[in-house]
Amino acid sequence: MLKEYRIALRNSGLINPESIEEFIAADGYQALRKALRSEPLGIYEEIYESGLRGRGGAGFSTGAKEKAAAVICSDCDKYVICNADEGEPGTFKDRVIMETDPHTLIEGMTIAAYSIGAHRGFIYIRGEYELSIRRLTLAIEQAYQHGFLGNNILGSGFNFDLEIRRGAGSYLCGEELTLIESVEGKRGYPRIKPPYPAEKGLWGSPTLINNVETLANFPQIILNGAKWYRSIGTENSPGTKIFTISGDVVNPGYYEYPMGITLRELIFDVAGGIKNNKPFGTALLGGAAGTFAAENQLDVQMSYDKLKEVGLTLGSGAVIVLDSTRNVNQTMLSILKFFKHESCGKCIPCRIGTTQLYETLANELKSPTFNPNKVYRELVWQAELMARTSLCPLGQSPVLPLKSLHDNLMALLTASNA
Repeated sequence: MLKEYRIALRNSGLINPESIEEFIAADGYQALRKALRSEPLGIYEEIYESGLRGRGGAGFSTGAKEKAAAVICSDCDKYVICNADEGEPGTFKDRVIMETDPHTLIEGMTIAAYSIGAHRGFIYIRGEYELSIRRLTLAIEQAYQHGFLGNNILGSGFNFDLEIRRGAGSYLCGEELTLIESVEGKRGYPRIKPPYPAEKGLWGSPTLINNVETLANFPQIILNGAKWYRSIGTENSPGTKIFTISGDVVNPGYYEYPMGITLRELIFDVAGGIKNNKPFGTALLGGAAGTFAAENQLDVQMSYDKLKEVGLTLGSGAVIVLDSTRNVNQTMLSILKFFKHESCGKCIPCRIGTTQLYETLANELKSPTFNPNKVYRELVWQAELMARTSLCPLGQSPVLPLKSLHDNLMALLTASNA
């Protein structure tokens, strides 16, 4: 198997996640010490120069978000939020970090807070992650006891308080502005953009939001420098990525590799190939809001730009593998049912559109004259209208799996309904 290169998961399985002493012995909080001896400008510039892109799915420049929140004002309240909601099907990378190395997240959040001048932070975590919540709660208590959180951190004069907020299981609250509504105690409805969180976020103040994996990269970038980080991965997608591989593979699990590893290497080398030696069917990249890859796309590099060139997405890093005997029409129906269930109903295109997409495919699959090319062409057209008119990313998501299924897997669609 190809050798892993672990950055976000560097301590996973090597230290006791409930021991701050073991974390410190593994160079834990050294990056925070280094950051607090530097000017905040140097911190967010280092993250920007590293080329780190958001690991939650969008792939936006982390440094650009950080800089925007830092420079917008000098004397206003600011906040840092960690998006640990992780509701994308097939995705469990953030859970692994929180369960095996919670102090890495705390250190990354504190560095981010110092860089933008925030003195309060929140970890917004899905309520089902009981072990993650328990270990993070303990880690926060330990960090306060050892002076890594609270007032005058490590004698630097910088103050930062951190707390956990539980989500109630809404997929929509994985979107940053909807998440903010939930943290404020409101119903998880999306806001209109702009303004963006860096301008007007939590309680109307500038807010930096990143997910767990993104923040887990901060300490090593600060310790080793932007040039070191850029030497890993590809030119436009530096660093590593945690891939969560599930489905019809011999060795499902989580793996961290440099950006640029191919899909074929992930499935057949890392995950051991298809179970029971069955032929490859497809791989859903990025979860429900992702794209279906065909066999002739197995050699594509797993990076934001290379995948985009062939109409695929990296998303959260989930790779759900299906062998050729799976009914991909039923898989697509399950995805549409998921979006229908998770729609908050605030905007009409998504509220009505997700239901219409699901019911259309469900009814057509019962028809003896089902024509996949005709049906999926119509569904893609409807989903494109939804994407242009919906308020938030949920209504903009169904077009991704639908279009990729129609464009890449027509032969498999036909076989599935035979």
